[in-house]
Amino acid sequence: MQGVTSNDFSSARHTPRHDLESSPAATVSAGPGPGPTPADLLRRLRARGAGDPVTHVERVPARAGVPAPWPSWAPAELRAAFAKRGVVAPWQHQAEAANLAYEGQHVIVATGTASGKSLAYQMPALSTLRADPRATVLYLAPTKALAADQLRAVAALELEGVRPACYDGDTPRAEREWIRRHSRFVLTNPDMLHHGILPGHAQWSGFLRRLAYVVIDECHTYRGVFGSHVAHVLRRLRRQCARFGATPVFVLASATSGDPATAAGRLTGLPVTAVTEDASPRGGVTFALWEPPLLPPDTGTGSPVPPQATGEHDDLHQVRRSALRETADLLADTVAEGVRTLAFVRSRKGAEVVAANARRSLDDAVPGLGDRVAAYRGGYLREERRELERALLHGDLLGLASTNALELGVDLIGLDAVLICGYPGTRASLWQQAGRAGRSGQEALAVLVARDDPLDTYLVHHPEAIFGAPVEATVLDPANPYVLAPQLACAAAEAPLTPADLVLFGDGAKEAVDQLVAAGALRQRPTGWYWRHRERPEVDLRGEGGAPVCVVESSTGRLLGTVDGGSSHFLLHPGAVYLHQGVSYVVDDLDLADGCALVHVEEPDWSTHARDVTDLSVVSVRSYVDAGPVGMFLGEVDVTSQVVSYQRRRIATGEVIDTRPLDLPARELRTVAVWFTLSPRSLTLAGVQPADVPGALHAAEHAAIGLLPLMATCDRWDIGGLSTAVHPDTEAPTVFVYDGHPGGAGFAERAYGTASAWLRATRDAIAECGCETGCPSCVQSPKCGNGNNPLSKPDAIRVLDVVLANLPG
Repeated sequence: MQGVTSNDFSSARHTPRHDLESSPAATVSAGPGPGPTPADLLRRLRARGAGDPVTHVERVPARAGVPAPWPSWAPAELRAAFAKRGVVAPWQHQAEAANLAYEGQHVIVATGTASGKSLAYQMPALSTLRADPRATVLYLAPTKALAADQLRAVAALELEGVRPACYDGDTPRAEREWIRRHSRFVLTNPDMLHHGILPGHAQWSGFLRRLAYVVIDECHTYRGVFGSHVAHVLRRLRRQCARFGATPVFVLASATSGDPATAAGRLTGLPVTAVTEDASPRGGVTFALWEPPLLPPDTGTGSPVPPQATGEHDDLHQVRRSALRETADLLADTVAEGVRTLAFVRSRKGAEVVAANARRSLDDAVPGLGDRVAAYRGGYLREERRELERALLHGDLLGLASTNALELGVDLIGLDAVLICGYPGTRASLWQQAGRAGRSGQEALAVLVARDDPLDTYLVHHPEAIFGAPVEATVLDPANPYVLAPQLACAAAEAPLTPADLVLFGDGAKEAVDQLVAAGALRQRPTGWYWRHRERPEVDLRGEGGAPVCVVESSTGRLLGTVDGGSSHFLLHPGAVYLHQGVSYVVDDLDLADGCALVHVEEPDWSTHARDVTDLSVVSVRSYVDAGPVGMFLGEVDVTSQVVSYQRRRIATGEVIDTRPLDLPARELRTVAVWFTLSPRSLTLAGVQPADVPGALHAAEHAAIGLLPLMATCDRWDIGGLSTAVHPDTEAPTVFVYDGHPGGAGFAERAYGTASAWLRATRDAIAECGCETGCPSCVQSPKCGNGNNPLSKPDAIRVLDVVLANLPG
């Protein structure tokens, strides 16, 4: 919630200061005070080592806000409650969105971080609750932390009769009945709506019958397979509301995104009006692009680091210092300066590593100061998450290394700096993370620390791709048959499907129902299609490959956390090193049937890296471009992959100690892929010798996967690839890039539609890299199952030149 407040341009700092002695970690100013400005802080950080790691500094200027009068329909009591919280008037975009919603139009407000989107839906929702004592509101957030934060905001208004409450997996069963009967503003998440509320719609009938608004917060996060599932969960919600006679208004909030009205319409199945002009004030942001320094060629890793400091790219011949280690040092430096800092890290393991190394550096400089840094990630127990949120909000913590679990709108007031360890996959997420700092009009520092990765390297040397380009459109595909059929089964289990329902679920619904009937899941009767089984369908919204796997300490039976089923083969295989709150564990046993991994405490001087093998066959071709010696295709493929071994590598040097076999089951995936073929003659004419074709295609595949997030809202871990000098289905040299989710997630379609721009950026990233034979910044991949062998950087450029010369622009 944010409108015109009395302290929007206050220069007061929220960060408590800590008296420190001078130390190698930082040049520390003693005593309380305003602290360094973002520009001064950046100068100090740049001066820490030899050479300048900053490739570009963008100054995002401060912006004044444009206020608007309160809507005439907003009751005086609500205005007074907002005023008591410091909001004296809404900003123009808040008032515009609120008016549209109050008039009954479905609306999405897509504006920047900290622009006060919550006020845009709180105004109409709470006004309606005050005007109609029977009305109800359902609020959906992608994370529990965000729902808890919004609960605090609504409860703080102290409006009589609203009775807001969170209903999620952490809600005690004793409270759930009270919430169903009495709460009029229920805050939950799509998972609980899917697993709990919709299956129990009879118990929720009173709430659903009176439902006036459905609020969908941070809706840009609903992309890919997860977004496609959520789209159908919302259609199931609309179906149940209609059965009870309700037609709620949908109000969506999103970070700035491309074509938000279309994305919101695809998500809800409704016509949606977009409000995109951000009228809120914004403090200035100093945004630096930071490329870690090159390392001495003799070791490829720099000075030795402690056992926990496993980097993302401990491959042989590492060219640059790990982004994890660089971010850990920057976090330690900013905390030593008294600057409250949030470091975003892409993986759970990475967040643990950054926090552990920052704590160690701080304790070496000032014993005890490391206690002011912690890690935050999914998989923690509820009590741990809440305590970390409280400690950061109250200033007990000065630094936090987090996954994107804290990217979304949790109101972390008083943050001064954000460190982003590796490009988060989309420009929308980048700006969302950068916007976590500098609230209430404060100046802020944001630093993007580039990983040794083709996309990151490309971006830090092409700042116009960040600062001069629009954010991406959200990609989701509700027609994905692997999503649509299970969701129709869920809908039928809730109430028999009718022909009218099939219109609601969109294209492909009739075909999916026919398949479910043929499979014996549904029975057709004159009144509709009925679910045939006693048990409900088991459907995983997030497409993560099965139920979470519990990580349990063998000696005590203590539950440490969870890992999603799709990642368990890579992260929890027997012998894997697992990190939790800076403590190293080694996996003793992985029981996939019971969803449990047993671990013991150990601090080895090696890290583990799983290796897999992949086979791919073409099922069908949806579309293709015939460009002479080059063909570009989009279609369905079957992918079979199996984790077959893992390497142990010395942490200090990256040296491979040994490779150990694993006996894990193969996984099969039918998905959507984009692929291109080249004639052998065109490669020969381009100077690619037959013996070098496998390495050329392999290098081009890696780089293409790395650059695809420029074009689609995906992460390189959402997609996979395969290349071969002669594929049996194409009978030609071929490079495949496929969606890593059953039925596809829309990423391959996006790649096919933007093939020329995508592959041009890929070619430029390889050609502009300063290495000679290929490195993680251009053609090496951290997820390669073949150990990045063979690779040929020069020939990859020749391959892409052939493709681009023949492919229509």
